[in-house]
Amino acid sequence: MSNELTLTRDIAAEPTKVWAVLTDVEAAAEILEDVSAVETLTDGPYRVGTRWRETRSMLGRESTQEMTVTEVEALGFTRIESAADDAHYVTTFKLEATHPGTRLTMTFTGEPAEETGTFKKLAAKVMAPVGNAAARKSMESDLDDIAKAAEAR
Repeated sequence: MSNELTLTRDIAAEPTKVWAVLTDVEAAAEILEDVSAVETLTDGPYRVGTRWRETRSMLGRESTQEMTVTEVEALGFTRIESAADDAHYVTTFKLEATHPGTRLTMTFTGEPAEETGTFKKLAAKVMAPVGNAAARKSMESDLDDIAKAAEAR
């Protein structure tokens, strides 16, 4: 059973500026309020295969996950995947030019690992509303922070 949330934010900045913020992995801890640390694991520009460890605060706890870029369409779309706590997570960002700004759509999907036991699956189902509310709050915060940084460029 997977959970998916999609949020959209209109940003008063052109797509190139929004893309620059999204793909500046090294600056994520300065840009995103919920991210306290980033450790890059690959060199070079943002591309498929770019990896980093991101420490993020959620539900009052800090958690570190390894993130991997699995798809990129420059200035238009990126897909980032991670695995932690017996689950697989996918975050996508889609940019659409709205002249003079950008519509940024963020989708977050969490899916329990196939080998997750029955008890953990049941607990995940019971806790889904809390997890969804926390994910929504984190996504809204990220979108606000991305917009603020892109609009300031």
